Amino acid sequence: MGADAGGNGRPVDDDQPEHRESVAGRISTLIAAFDAGSPTLTLSQLTDRSGLPKSTVHRMADQLVEYRWLERTTSGYRLGIRFFEVGGLVSSRSHLRERALPFLQDLQAGTQHSVHLGILEGTDVVILEKLWGHGSPSLPTRVGGRMPAHCTAAGKALLAFAPNKVVDEVVAHGLERRTGRTIVVPELFRQELATVRTAHWALETEENVAGLRCVAAPIRGSGRAVAAVSVSGPVLKVDVSRVVPLVRRCASDIWNQLFGKRANGATNAEDAGSRGHWDVEQWWDWLEQVAGEWL
Repeated sequence: MGADAGGNGRPVDDDQPEHRESVAGRISTLIAAFDAGSPTLTLSQLTDRSGLPKSTVHRMADQLVEYRWLERTTSGYRLGIRFFEVGGLVSSRSHLRERALPFLQDLQAGTQHSVHLGILEGTDVVILEKLWGHGSPSLPTRVGGRMPAHCTAAGKALLAFAPNKVVDEVVAHGLERRTGRTIVVPELFRQELATVRTAHWALETEENVAGLRCVAAPIRGSGRAVAAVSVSGPVLKVDVSRVVPLVRRCASDIWNQLFGKRANGATNAEDAGSRGHWDVEQWWDWLEQVAGEWL
């Protein structure tokens, strides 16, 4: 990437290990400046967001353009095609998406709502796949995007079957109030996760985005959830009693596609067929008991 002047005025060798780390850190900072709300940035915006010297940003951005990690447009810089090409090589995530896609398509067709596939990453849910629903409202989600785990149905479905230390980390990070309906009391939050573990599905109503409801189910066997599948749509249009069995069956089908059916124990699909409506009623009873404490 070229040599910068060191503290003694002499050029710093890019081949030195400590400088390679510095270069990697600056590239990471530069790339992290882009987000869903700002997919294209001018040189000045890149400089402001990265906190790097303008000359450094200009030099590094031009070199990243040369190697197709960035693209130069009439209005600035944007991420290049190389990110798309390399992203497809993330084998575990790609394998999950490919195996899950037919079942996600069936779920979208059966519900007519938007469908997401996500995994837990830190305190967030990272979206691996998204299928738009018919006439769905604008959703603040995208493939590769992040959503807070504590106030999303997919996040709760994942956290309910995560180790206690992961839940502790989410609580310690802070249960940010995204809307007036977000559960921000740690005791109530943990109580809801316990309910999700019993029901094997999660519900979120306007906790993350006003006007939207989401139902999710974990993709798992007898241990931790490897991912979660969810259905999102307008509050008045998502029929929870009808959607829950479909979401749970989709999650079970994806698990079986990934790992094969297990001879011991009931599958989520079997549970969904026999207990889906009972779970919905139980959930509403629970909400009526605690809603006054957090709404």
